[in-house]
Amino acid sequence: MKTNAILTKDALDFFEKYLNNPSPTGHEWEGQKIWMSYLKPYVDTFLTDTYGTAVAVINPDAPYKVVIEGHSDEISWYVNYITDDGLIYVIRNGGSDHQIAPSKWVQIHTDKGIVEGVFGWPAIHTRNRAKEEPPKLENIFIDIGAKDKQEVEKMGVHVGCVITYPDTFKVLNKDKFVCRAIDNRAGGFMIAQVARLLSENNVTLPFGLYITNSVQEEIGLRGAEMITERIRPNAAIITDVCHDTTTPMIEKKKEGHIEIGKGPVVSYAPAIQHKLRDRIIESANKNKIPFQRLAASRATGTDTDAFAYSNGGVASALISLPLRYMHTTVEIVHKEDVANVIRLIYETLLNLKDGETFSYFE
Repeated sequence: MKTNAILTKDALDFFEKYLNNPSPTGHEWEGQKIWMSYLKPYVDTFLTDTYGTAVAVINPDAPYKVVIEGHSDEISWYVNYITDDGLIYVIRNGGSDHQIAPSKWVQIHTDKGIVEGVFGWPAIHTRNRAKEEPPKLENIFIDIGAKDKQEVEKMGVHVGCVITYPDTFKVLNKDKFVCRAIDNRAGGFMIAQVARLLSENNVTLPFGLYITNSVQEEIGLRGAEMITERIRPNAAIITDVCHDTTTPMIEKKKEGHIEIGKGPVVSYAPAIQHKLRDRIIESANKNKIPFQRLAASRATGTDTDAFAYSNGGVASALISLPLRYMHTTVEIVHKEDVANVIRLIYETLLNLKDGETFSYFE
């Protein structure tokens, strides 16, 4: 399959709409509605859970179940404290980066709608140049143009309101996708395209396929922990993002050598089931899909860990999309990598058989 057949205009329009919609951890449901609406023509049914994870299912009556999964949430902030002067201090909701905050526009989500604001920062002229104070969680603040605390509250802003960045999808130099929340809205997009391609190519799988868009990954894999207990899968292929390590200030001896444009990344870690990973690599080689390798010490840090160590052990593997500038508002991925992750998941599914145990002892 060529890239243009995978990343059609309709598919990319969905990707843009899906990315541009805010989906902070714990508030993912509007994004899930967009995702499910797109998938509706390609699947048999849906299931959802109490906290907002959405699952599109093909062959729901099949006893053998395979999951392909991404997570739907993005990092954000919470309103934590409002000063008498009407300035707002924040705490993280997930791994939000305090260093990128100053001078960024924000959207505060209230019952009255979106309230816009900016992360303020002292002008260079007023700072002590002999002792520059870097941005940190304790000193970054949001200004919404209110004169005092009472006006802030009148605008609908209170402690606990969630805060997101408004940055939207752009294409850089023809083949790079740039946005906030590509981690991991790209995962939900890619597994949706796998479902679309299975439907358009009239593929009948010999097992049930559970296309899973989990919530709350950014605060500890919580959505995956919940949904795996409900699905009880026999195997799971997870997709998330990983770091491109070719940009400045990243030590390859520590982080490994991964580069956007060089293909999907296959992970090695204790949670990765070897036989399932070998099937992924076999599928890549057979279909001439380029791939890279990444080792993770102890845990992958992705929903792979939640699926692998559930239900007495689920054969799980991780296919990652290399990404630059993770947890910023300018995350960058390569168009060809997006297409090749989709291809690799698709071809691996065609290479799986009903009833496989992936046992090391068979």
